[in-house]
Amino acid sequence: MRLLVTGGAGFIGSCYTRNVLAANYPGTEGATVTVLDKVTYAACLDNLPMGHPDLTFVKGDVCDGRLLAEVLPGHDAVVHFAAESHVDRSLMSGADFAMTNVVGTQTLLESCRRAGVERVVHVSTDEVYGSISEGSWTEALPLEPNSPYAASKAASDLIARAYWRSHDLSVSVTRCCNNYGPYQFAEKLIPLFVTNLLRGRTVPLYGDGHHVREWLHVEDHCRAIHRVLTGGGAGEIYNIGGGATLTNLELTGRLLELCGAGWDSVRNVPDRKAHDERYSLDSTKIERTLGFAPEVPFDVGLAETVAWYRDNRWWWSREVAA
Repeated sequence: MRLLVTGGAGFIGSCYTRNVLAANYPGTEGATVTVLDKVTYAACLDNLPMGHPDLTFVKGDVCDGRLLAEVLPGHDAVVHFAAESHVDRSLMSGADFAMTNVVGTQTLLESCRRAGVERVVHVSTDEVYGSISEGSWTEALPLEPNSPYAASKAASDLIARAYWRSHDLSVSVTRCCNNYGPYQFAEKLIPLFVTNLLRGRTVPLYGDGHHVREWLHVEDHCRAIHRVLTGGGAGEIYNIGGGATLTNLELTGRLLELCGAGWDSVRNVPDRKAHDERYSLDSTKIERTLGFAPEVPFDVGLAETVAWYRDNRWWWSREVAA
């Protein structure tokens, strides 16, 4: 198996790459991986086993069709992680999100078609659905994104569908809930709060913290993605939920406890624009058709994640803005 992984130096993409190279998934014995990554602020080459004999790293942009034409031939499949993904940044300026997430996905899929790459997994997000007051989203529900980031991902999902229908490209789309784990850049809630608390700083909680999110360990997410790659259907969408649902206030309390801090370390800040109230995915489809279920209990995974940041200050101290 010869895989191209876009965005493979980022949080989730690097986790997937490390596991493939370690042959932790069925069928990955002897697999080779080409990582294509622009190495923007959230990516880090320290996330990858750069000396591994089966890893090839290419610095480049998924919007670069000429580069893709050079790199893609000979690969059996592509797992497409590359994306701008931070909601707050998209609220300040959405141009990079439209370019990377929309134009980049179209350029990649067109390049796959021309190069004869037969299989693609497009990694998306639950945020494309918007917000749900009760119940859980199934894959059949309409897309109602509320941020420029979510809108750009929804658009990229539709482009993936179009390439399946128009060109018979075997593309599957995954939509996952919030991820957590080691190697996550410290702008997202968990690593931001943990690294601030470990440095004795305060943490910013939006509003009163009532917003609800569903959480999944990055290792479980990557296992699910590989299930979809090897067993998923062309044109199919798969929700990947974690089952651990907490308000941001509840999550803050757990992080304070794990970091040995008190509530005086929390500062309430004005709420985010168009802040989605609640996310919840129905994962019945991937459970029934591909036999996937999360393996990492949230409390265990969260404690291990905090311990990783505590033990690997060298990794994040240079990444975190003062």
